Amino acid sequence: MREPYHLLPEVTVGCAGNSCKPQPTFPAPEEPDISHIDQSAELAGVILKNPVVVASGTFGFGREYGQFFDLSQLGGICCKGITLYPREGNPAPRIAETPMGILNSVGLQNPGVDTFIEHELPFLRQYDVRVIANISGNSPEEYGEMCEKLSAAGVDMIEVNISCPNVKAGGLAYGTRPDLAAEVTKMARSHASVPVMVKLSPNVTDITEIARAVADAGADALSLINTLRGMRIDVNTRRPILKMNTGGLSGPAVLPIAVRMVWEVANAVSLPILGIGGVSTGEDAAQLMLAGASAVAVGTALFADPYSPLKVRDGLAEIAARQSLTAVRELTGGAQPW
Repeated sequence: MREPYHLLPEVTVGCAGNSCKPQPTFPAPEEPDISHIDQSAELAGVILKNPVVVASGTFGFGREYGQFFDLSQLGGICCKGITLYPREGNPAPRIAETPMGILNSVGLQNPGVDTFIEHELPFLRQYDVRVIANISGNSPEEYGEMCEKLSAAGVDMIEVNISCPNVKAGGLAYGTRPDLAAEVTKMARSHASVPVMVKLSPNVTDITEIARAVADAGADALSLINTLRGMRIDVNTRRPILKMNTGGLSGPAVLPIAVRMVWEVANAVSLPILGIGGVSTGEDAAQLMLAGASAVAVGTALFADPYSPLKVRDGLAEIAARQSLTAVRELTGGAQPW
């Protein structure tokens, strides 16, 4: 019999290591006159009403943010990462501020795929929004089993997190080696009846090598980038601030890296891309789309402003209007290199 699933408290550590949380202000966005702009986007055959998705791990399963706005206003929701069985995650402190973002080592805390399907998916299906399930596993077989369950449950797309350790390969992350990434992709694709999007890790020498491997293995789309490994140390205690020592860096600091990697991958494979990393404004999102992304995800910005995805959505439409475009998707791949 499994142990009961408990939530662990989150701890946000300020730049001085004093556990203080800033008091954010986030007024609801005003609606600009952008009714003449077509905001729809397409990702591996899945039509989004607008190209703004909320990133996995930052939006939970939508219940908390539903208190701020109608979730139907989003293009899609990438749900919190789920595993085959419940996980309690890593010990606190597991979130720490950085000058331009946050570090996290939450450790995939989640209630498991069966609980997600029974309790969370029905809630999300109340809204007119695309539901993207994010999955993590310790073996290709676990990925395959989850893909079968989630496809049958009726999610719109499955995002496969390959930044997970392969227990059979001594803990080496699937996303760091083309053969391992391809193995998981093939398993997921063969067990899913909905589009499979593979989330690429930036913690590699050449991200295009991994992109080509998963494309050849049957991926329908790619999302990038996942977090970069980082670390902070309290100079007074001389201990790392995160209990697990290192964590994933996200936020504005990673945007230029994300733009570069989206650009490289878009020029290496022909798959649609969900651009992720440091997006907090319409201009941030436009950079990722110009680099080659068909849609974008807002993540860390949500912690400072829950309305940020709506502001990004409207900002993209305003940019399209300024540039005399008829649709936001016309930005995709529009960068003109020197």
